[in-house]
Amino acid sequence: MTSLALLIPIALGMGLIGLVAFFWALRRGQFVDLDGAAARILIDDDDDDRPDQP
Repeated sequence: MTSLALLIPIALGMGLIGLVAFFWALRRGQFVDLDGAAARILIDDDDDDRPDQP
């Protein structure tokens, strides 16, 4: 029973930290352009002036 008295506040604190981190990322604009990042991986960058790396 004493372990629950310790684990419940720790779990609530970790959940609060996660919620604060989510709202911080939302405010910083991390979730603004989700489609752009998904399409950017499909773009083929053919740079002919760059030498091939081994």
